[in-house]
Amino acid sequence: MFKNRDELVTGPEEEMRAHALEILKAGIDAVEPYRSIMDFVDRNGDTLVVADATYDLSEVDRVVVLGAGKAALAMVSAIVDLLGDQAEGHVNTLEDRTIGRVVCSRATHPIPGPEGVEGSQRIIEAAEGATEKDLVLCLISGGGSALMPLPEEGLTLEDKMEMTNILLKCGATIQELNCIRKHMSAIKGGKLARAAAPAPVTSLILSDVIGDPLDSIASGPTAPDTTSYEDARAILTKYEVWDQVPDTVREELEAARFETPKEGDPLFDRVQNVLVGNNMKSQIAMVDRAIQLGYAGIQLEDYLLGNATEAAGEFLGTARELTVDETRAVVVAGGETTVIVKGSGRGGRNQEMALVNLRHMREGELFASAGTDGIDGESHAAGALVDRDILSTSETRGLDVDAYLADNDSTTFFERAGGLLVTGPTGTNVADVQLYMVRK
Repeated sequence: MFKNRDELVTGPEEEMRAHALEILKAGIDAVEPYRSIMDFVDRNGDTLVVADATYDLSEVDRVVVLGAGKAALAMVSAIVDLLGDQAEGHVNTLEDRTIGRVVCSRATHPIPGPEGVEGSQRIIEAAEGATEKDLVLCLISGGGSALMPLPEEGLTLEDKMEMTNILLKCGATIQELNCIRKHMSAIKGGKLARAAAPAPVTSLILSDVIGDPLDSIASGPTAPDTTSYEDARAILTKYEVWDQVPDTVREELEAARFETPKEGDPLFDRVQNVLVGNNMKSQIAMVDRAIQLGYAGIQLEDYLLGNATEAAGEFLGTARELTVDETRAVVVAGGETTVIVKGSGRGGRNQEMALVNLRHMREGELFASAGTDGIDGESHAAGALVDRDILSTSETRGLDVDAYLADNDSTTFFERAGGLLVTGPTGTNVADVQLYMVRK
């Protein structure tokens, strides 16, 4: 999994680093999308069971497969292996591929692009063409918001691109970003489910949002929306960017012409949303692997949220308190922090957390943070690990931690000091995971 494993597993803490990589791998493997689908979907002849729902395929005209996300390819493969040519449809993901009769179209992330709009138009048209004799299966995973852009009437892709860029840089949370996306979109916030009426809809969802709010994962295309135009306006005001967004966006948010469907809308009587994997599942697998390797395995009760710099320090302090009486221990956490971008360097929130904690590393300690999708910010790495050896290397090479943090250039720092975690795209996405290891 780790392409640079040989570079990482060296030095005085070679065994600890090797164990850290094994534990991280266990967390990512636990939310592998193909297996996650198979855990919730089963077929026996003409009987299809999806979580709590049972369908007689002999009475179904078509199984229409729709959706978007970084995990879509593996999710589609699972459905096609179960249903064969009975499954047809369109999904947006990170590369072009046709699996059976399901067309997978390449779209861009994290900034939406024109390819995504073209694919989203096919998705909404396929939904609108579904009848009550069809079954619509939606495959939703992390990254779906950017990968499935379809601007509402009066808005353009450029409006959405500019809005996304502004919100990413100001430190808005994924929930806040998705609230605004829903109110600029013709497909998110339950609107895909509305388009598919009167067909029954079952969504299989791999969550990248902490706490698993269904209306926020990929901006909830088949879930009742809990947010409003008023909430969207308040977010832009909170971050003091109301005057920076395009005029068309301000006008749309003030006009509030296309409100999303809410809880209690009859359209959701025929919709089933099924959570097939999440960050918690990944954390549990990491703790289990740590115990197998001979460590005391501890799972942090709270998710890591908010500012990456603050979250990094708080996690390190808490982990030390939890392991004060342990000789070999691993503390696991998960979450999704934010970084306020002020510099012009390369990096991401996971590398930023690792760099913040680097100078506080003691002998026998290791900290690592990684994105389960294998992509941290705009870098080529999933994250980074740090220990005393990497601190010594950085000091020997004259690398100034404060200067790299000020320029948001953590990737360059770790390229020079070592410690980058490089996996390439993993094909899944359940936000980020962190671990602290100690041997006394």
